[in-house]
Amino acid sequence: MSIKVSSDKTLLDVDVIHNYISERSYWGQGRTKDQVLKSIDNSICFGLYVEGSQVAFARVVTDAVCCAYLLDLFVLEEHRGKGYSKQILEAVFAHPELQTVSCLLRTADAQGLYQQFGFEPVGNQNDFMRRSA
Repeated sequence: MSIKVSSDKTLLDVDVIHNYISERSYWGQGRTKDQVLKSIDNSICFGLYVEGSQVAFARVVTDAVCCAYLLDLFVLEEHRGKGYSKQILEAVFAHPELQTVSCLLRTADAQGLYQQFGFEPVGNQNDFMRRSA
């Protein structure tokens, strides 16, 4: 089975990304396709592809010096439980523009995943997490 993670935006399947975020995510319900396209244009994006089909996505907004925000990470439901979220996060944190940044994120249900990558809760908030550079 061929599995590839890439930050090449030309490979992204915008329809898959838009459908998941706007229809199935808890954080982006109703986001328009134009908004998804604009967010992609203004972020470092990562797609995970199985046999050439996109099954996962993540994006990072950053100044590439000291701060970053990880957003919109998802794995399509039928591909969960195969380690794809870990693979895409490994690619995110290996990206050359993200080597010196501290990273923030917000999650309602994946704290355990992000803790494996050095994220810790911010203050008393359980949904905001931070990873130091």
